[in-house]
Amino acid sequence: MTDTPSKDAAGILPCQSIDDLIASGAITSVLPFDHDQVQPASLDLRLGARAWRVRASFLPGLGRTVPQRIADVAMHELDLTKGAVLERGCVYIAELQEGLALPPGVSARANPKSSTGRVDVFVRLLTNNSVAFDDVAEGYAGPTYIEVAPQTFSILVRTNTRLNQLRLKRGAPPKLSIRSVGVELSDLTDGIAGFRGRRHAGVVDMDHVDGHDPKDFWEPLFPRRGELLLDPGEFYILASKQAVEIPVLQAAEMTPIDPSVGEFRVHYAGFFDPGFGTEEAKAVGSKGVLEVRSHETPFLLEDGQTVARLVYEPLTEKPARLYGDQGSHYQRQGLKLSKHFKVWS
Repeated sequence: MTDTPSKDAAGILPCQSIDDLIASGAITSVLPFDHDQVQPASLDLRLGARAWRVRASFLPGLGRTVPQRIADVAMHELDLTKGAVLERGCVYIAELQEGLALPPGVSARANPKSSTGRVDVFVRLLTNNSVAFDDVAEGYAGPTYIEVAPQTFSILVRTNTRLNQLRLKRGAPPKLSIRSVGVELSDLTDGIAGFRGRRHAGVVDMDHVDGHDPKDFWEPLFPRRGELLLDPGEFYILASKQAVEIPVLQAAEMTPIDPSVGEFRVHYAGFFDPGFGTEEAKAVGSKGVLEVRSHETPFLLEDGQTVARLVYEPLTEKPARLYGDQGSHYQRQGLKLSKHFKVWS
């Protein structure tokens, strides 16, 4: 890839292109956009005023809108302007503030934010007439919604809470490289390899940074002989063995599941923005934090074992700012819980 990509080439749109879409009305919002909402290669999405507890997840399908399907499965409505607790084990659909009128040739894909995945909250984007979660078709015009399913902890959310993010792209960007990601179980600080979520913890306030005692929600994990046994149905926070670097002209997505690497799901939050872990951002050595949920059978992880893969794609041009320029809780990270928790000590 050259140092001067063409703005018209297929690729992920950087922050200045997202700003242009907002200015042109291709991306709109019920409330004014926040100053830090546009990331180097993605846009944070914000909860709207209403959510519904539903009895089942769904896809609208061609010719049907999300509100039409909500009417079929809704149990009760929640007012998010006053704040609401979304309970673990339940499924909710919420309005998002951002609407889209994508120009020809531009499509989008959503993923949970890092802070959402690290507390084991499963979220997916919905649009009218959609036949797949998280993917927004080229030229889509309409509102956006989010499905929220807390798995380990109940969460407190409100209007403006950010749970997922949108990456916009022009055309079909080529896959520049695919890199394996191993798990760190040997070179450990204080012998801790990771954390397992406590099943009967309290509520996580998704807008309260550094506001929770981690020991009320997590228990530390100490591997034996460089191995860690994953129990079925449990949720784990681990770290990558390799440092992760996202070049300034690229963006990456971690594949959410690969059956060839084991009976578990890795990494709910798939987007890595340009500049993560780079020398330009003064963040060399940043690790990837892995959100792991084991499936039906116990699984024995070994130090360095491949647990996920990073897929790199080009940007259409160099972003005006890099990951961490506006401040980040996860740049230069090692093993790290979500921003909602105080530092483990």
